[in-house]
Amino acid sequence: MLAKDNWKVYTYGLENAEELEKIKNVQITTLEEAIKPVEFVVSGIPFTSNGVYVNSPFSKKKITVNEVIKQANGKCFIAGGIDQKIRDKSNQENVKIIDILKREEFTILNTISTAEGAIQIAMEETSRTLHGSKILILGFGRIGKILAKMLSGIGAKVYCEARKNEDFAWIKAYGYELIQLNKIKNSLHQFDVIINTIPSLILTKEYLKKINMECIIIDVASLPGGVDKEFAKQIGIRVISALSLPGKVAPVTSAEIIKETIYNILEEMKN
Repeated sequence: MLAKDNWKVYTYGLENAEELEKIKNVQITTLEEAIKPVEFVVSGIPFTSNGVYVNSPFSKKKITVNEVIKQANGKCFIAGGIDQKIRDKSNQENVKIIDILKREEFTILNTISTAEGAIQIAMEETSRTLHGSKILILGFGRIGKILAKMLSGIGAKVYCEARKNEDFAWIKAYGYELIQLNKIKNSLHQFDVIINTIPSLILTKEYLKKINMECIIIDVASLPGGVDKEFAKQIGIRVISALSLPGKVAPVTSAEIIKETIYNILEEMKN
């Protein structure tokens, strides 16, 4: 997409993405040769899963975080999920770090793909239509709001868990059913689908015991997620961990959102 917008693009760690060879303005090269002539370096989301190696599914090479940051000296580096250790290393190497996951416009647009992906999973994994099903959404943040709207639009009976008075008011205003976290335990048995958006443990052993065995739990929260998955497995409750949904269910849209966010960053840096 960047190349089609007439940017000169150098790539490294994408040698197995054969279609890039056919695109004008894309040059596949070594790490040093890829970074040396550029002002901006763009990497993956998340940048690394273990803090040591860069996520590079289209390469057989093991690319270390340290070598990338070292080569990016004096550059602007854009990626996702960049922890403090990498930031500290970047400061030492005079690298300007921008974590795309902290950009509000990126996060909001990405939630649409996440919500669609969660609904797709629910449709595929349940034996009944979502229309008329009782669906509980844990958390009423960005993803929770969009999920609730989409599910309501296809006729599901939508229940939303929240903890803030402000969220209570919005849930009621939108016409969803409100369930407060401290009162949720006695309601869990009634749901056909539970979708968790909260990245901290919510569905503990105590709560999981109250869920009916036909219910499916879809966890879209970032790690460690919000479900005691080991206990759920022991008692036979299905839990689907649905990470990185935007890239899996709508990769073209996800790339467009990343490109748009990069252009916003470039525009801001000019001003």
